[in-house]
Amino acid sequence: MITLSLAEIAEVVGGRMHDIPDASAQVTGPVVRDSREAGPGCLFVAFVGERVDGHDFAPAVVEAGAVAVLGSRPVGVPAIVVDDVQSALGALARHVVRRLGATLVALTGSAGKTSTKDLIAQVLRRKAPTVFTPGSMNNEVGLPLTALTATEETKFLVLEMGARGIGHIRYLCELTPPKVGLVLNVGSAHIGEFGGREQIAQAKGELVEALPPAEEGGTAILNADDGLVRAMASRTKAKVILFGESDEADVRAENVRLTDSGQPSFRLHTPSGASDVTMRLYGEHHVSNALAAAAVAHELGMSADEIATALSEAGSLSRWRMEVTERPDGVTVVNDAYNANPESMKAALRALVAMGKGRRTWAVLGKMAELGDEALAEHDAVGRLAVRLNVSKLVAVGGREAQWLQLGAYNEGSWGEESVHVSDAQAAVDLLRSELRPGDVVLVKASRSVGLERVAAALLETGAEGVVAAR
Repeated sequence: MITLSLAEIAEVVGGRMHDIPDASAQVTGPVVRDSREAGPGCLFVAFVGERVDGHDFAPAVVEAGAVAVLGSRPVGVPAIVVDDVQSALGALARHVVRRLGATLVALTGSAGKTSTKDLIAQVLRRKAPTVFTPGSMNNEVGLPLTALTATEETKFLVLEMGARGIGHIRYLCELTPPKVGLVLNVGSAHIGEFGGREQIAQAKGELVEALPPAEEGGTAILNADDGLVRAMASRTKAKVILFGESDEADVRAENVRLTDSGQPSFRLHTPSGASDVTMRLYGEHHVSNALAAAAVAHELGMSADEIATALSEAGSLSRWRMEVTERPDGVTVVNDAYNANPESMKAALRALVAMGKGRRTWAVLGKMAELGDEALAEHDAVGRLAVRLNVSKLVAVGGREAQWLQLGAYNEGSWGEESVHVSDAQAAVDLLRSELRPGDVVLVKASRSVGLERVAAALLETGAEGVVAAR
């Protein structure tokens, strides 16, 4: 974070200083909420959670070098006390972002946010120092914490924005006002909370409504291939740039294909030129993500050749998102277990099939959460798609939703041993250990609450056993 005195922080957040011997003391380190991350010069934010009260760690963080604690009550060590810690954290982030003057890029969408954010960051940091959201810290706490990691050298600040309802993205934009806003898609993720895709579109579109007008540099980057996103052009006074495979897109892809290993390759067209891209990531769905990143980079002054080179060299920066690892025995494990919704599940299945040409493919799938009344139909559809794509084996893991996955596969024509239902992650591991053969490709995917990353970890830990079996 930029250097601020405790007196300045207290004024910004409307707080009261307690047990502070020197109000001019400077916060020179990061703002952290995890006491294990406390170090010299930092500011520790004490939240009260369901199980843990951050105030209890106040003495320890000050001993570790924290300058002060931002909390809701005095703690016997230097502290700035406020009525609402979350609001204070947001106010501090807003103050720092305004002082920095960095170009703030915000993005949202139902699927692909984190992968696209990682691509944008990897492209832009070739041009100038860039700070971006780590993992999926895209809520009212994670977003300001990310913004507060920016420094005077930061030129681009790339922030992922999530939403659980109407008004959430509007609030995040008030904390960190964006200059460039990107909307990827409107899908079925969280449809149970929103009530329908139109409501999701209403929430996502709050991002483009928050942008400054075109004459002040505001730019809305919208998916030309998604009708609900494209319609958001009427909700903003910012300049509108379209990306996608549509002929009307300003930034588009032509000659899209997958390599033999399942990596997308295409000709990138921008208003200033064209260049070829072959990505390191897996799956055709990354083409849309790459075009979104290219549109952002082009608007911020990068050439088609610069963008294409950066996209071709970019990798995955976030855990458990299409992480591809090949065991010594030739079994390939694709760990995409961080989260799942109908769109990302279908994209992952298509990527699995593309990677597994001529090899046995396994789809180890679990529950997609927060689908509300659409849950049965969506799980059924994924099970059916696995059969249509000719996935060799579907392993449905968990309770009712997993049974719906298998039922969809059965009704589509999987009547033999092509699909199986198991109770939990350990049962899936036991099955795979007994049946995997060298050369097989295994996709592991479900919503985060299912914990299927344990399946991927177990398969990789036992890779050496696979070598013995193969020999």
